[in-house]
Amino acid sequence: MPNTAEAAAAFRELLRKISHYEEALALMAWDLRTGAPKKGVPLRSEAMGTLASEAFALRTSAEMGELLAQLTDGAAAAELDPVVRAAVHEVQKEYDRFRKIPPDRYQAYVVLTTQAESVWEEAKHTSDFRLFQPYLEKIVAMKREFVEYWGYHGHPYNTLLDQYEPGMTVDQLDALFTPLRQQTVELVQAIAGSGVRPDVRPFRGSFDKERQRHLSRCLLERMGYDFSAGRLDETVHPFQTTLNRYDARVTTMFVPDDVRPAISSTLHEGGHALYEQGIDPALIGTPLSQGASMGIHESQSRFWENIIGRSREFWEAQLPLVQQVFPELSGVSAELFYRGMNDVAPSLIRIEADEVTYNLHIMVRYELEKGLMSGDLRVADLPGLWREKMREYLGVEPDADATGVLQDVHWSGGDFGYFPSYALGNLYAAQFRSALARDLPDYREQVRRGELGGILAWLREHIHRYGKTRTPAELVQQVTGQPLRADDLVAYLHEKFRPLYGL
Repeated sequence: MPNTAEAAAAFRELLRKISHYEEALALMAWDLRTGAPKKGVPLRSEAMGTLASEAFALRTSAEMGELLAQLTDGAAAAELDPVVRAAVHEVQKEYDRFRKIPPDRYQAYVVLTTQAESVWEEAKHTSDFRLFQPYLEKIVAMKREFVEYWGYHGHPYNTLLDQYEPGMTVDQLDALFTPLRQQTVELVQAIAGSGVRPDVRPFRGSFDKERQRHLSRCLLERMGYDFSAGRLDETVHPFQTTLNRYDARVTTMFVPDDVRPAISSTLHEGGHALYEQGIDPALIGTPLSQGASMGIHESQSRFWENIIGRSREFWEAQLPLVQQVFPELSGVSAELFYRGMNDVAPSLIRIEADEVTYNLHIMVRYELEKGLMSGDLRVADLPGLWREKMREYLGVEPDADATGVLQDVHWSGGDFGYFPSYALGNLYAAQFRSALARDLPDYREQVRRGELGGILAWLREHIHRYGKTRTPAELVQQVTGQPLRADDLVAYLHEKFRPLYGL
C-alpha cells in the first residue's frame, strides 16, 4: 500500500485525468450550442456519451475507491494539506453518488440529454411541445430512477436540490419563497397601479449585431473580464462555460430591435465568468476549482447584471460608451437609460424579466419540478400547468409553447433542481451587496466614476478565491454575518423601485 503522500499524489493524478475528459466534454457541448452542424448531432451525442462513460468509469473505479478509503482514514487525513483534504471530502460524496448508478444507465442518460437539446431547439423554433415531450418524459423518468438509486430524505426533490445547492431542502425553499412571493406580488401590483412607466422608445429600433457585439466586448473589459482567458460568442440561449481555469467562455444574445437583452445577458454571463477567473489557482485539477454552488454562482451573475448593471450610477458612467457605439442614442439621458433598464412589467420570458418579477418565473418552474419528481404531475400536462401558474403568479399567460414551457434549455439537459439557484442567487446577491456597502461605503461613487476594480477585488477576496472550499451556508455566514434570508432582497427592491415608480 502506498504511503499517504504517494496516495495523495495518485489521487490528484486521477482527478487530473477526469478533468481532461470534462474539458473535452465541455468543449464539445459549447460547440453544439454555438453553431455545430445539425446533421452532426447524433454522432456527436455518441462521442460525448463515450467520453462521459470513460470519465464515469474513472470516478467510480476500484482505484478511486481504494484511494478514498486510505485518504479518509483518520491518521492519513490528518497528514493531508487542506486542499487535498477538502477535495477528498468532495470526491467521496461524488463517488458515493455515482457508484449507485449502473454505468450503462449513465451513458444512456448522457446520450439522451445530448440529443434532447437539439430536439428542444427544434421544438422551440416550431413552438411544438409534442416534439420534445417524449424526450422529456424519458429524462424525467431517468431522473426519478436516479433519485431512487441515490435515496432521499423528505421530498425526492431534495436530492436534486442538494446537487446544485448543497444542504438546501424543499422545506427551506418554501420558507424563503412563500413570503418572498407574497411581498413581490404586492410590490408588482403597487407598481402597476402607480400609473408610471418609463419611456422605452429609445431602446426600440434597429441595432446592428456587430455593433452590439463590440459593445458587449467593451462592457466585459470594463467589468474586468480577461479576454486572454476567455472569449465571447453568440447563442440562442446565453450561457457561460468553463473549459479550464484559464478558459472561461461567455455567450450572449443579440436582438436586432432592442439593445437591452445583449447588455443584460453580457453582464450576467460575464459575472459568472469573473467568478471562474477569480478562483484560487491552487485548486486547479480538483472539483474545488468551481463555484461553491449554483446559487452562489448565480449571485455573481445577478450581482453584475442587476445590482451594478441596472444601477443609476452604472449608466451615468457607461452611457457614453453606448452612445459612441450607437450614435442614434446620443439624445438619451443617463436617467432615461436607467429607467428604461428598470422597466417593471410582468412578462412571459424569464431571461427578459425585470428585477422585480424575475423570482416569480423561478417559482413557477420550482413548483412544476417538485410535482414532476414526486410523480404528482405528468410531462404531458406541463403546457397547461405552465399557463395556469404564469397567470396565478404573474398575471400573464403564453399563447404558444415557445414563449411558455419551451423557453428554457435546462430540462433538455436534465437539470432538475437547478432553477431555484436563480432565485437563491438574487437572495445571496442582495446580502453580499449589504456586506459590500459595509466594507466599501463609497462603492456607488466608484461605480459612478466607472471604477469597477475595487468591487471586483472585494468579490475576489471574499467570494471568488474560495471556489468550492466553503459550503454556501458557510460562505454567506462568513461574508455577511447572517444566514441566508429574504430581508436584504426585499429591502433592496423597495429601496430601488418605490422611488422609481413614485410609491
